[in-house]
Amino acid sequence: MDANKIEPKEVVPASRKLSSTDAAALAKGASRVVVAKGKSVREFAPGGKAPKDVVEAMLGPTGNLRAPTLKVGKVVLVGFNDEAYTNVLL
Repeated sequence: MDANKIEPKEVVPASRKLSSTDAAALAKGASRVVVAKGKSVREFAPGGKAPKDVVEAMLGPTGNLRAPTLKVGKVVLVGFNDEAYTNVLL
């Protein structure tokens, strides 16, 4: 993000664990949720809802929201994938 001069509005430290409730709230407000796990990238269009499959995809093995998570307008990026970030941020 520094290379593209993008400044976050809010940074949540890793010590603050975000739960499935937080993930559901993010999904409800999103028009698109992009979840990256390794090289796998899945896209969802929750449509003002928080379907179980979207929330489950957003959570890591500990049951907390996967990191990093970015909200860019109405798009939520969960996990890291260089191509997905490039498509949304640039």
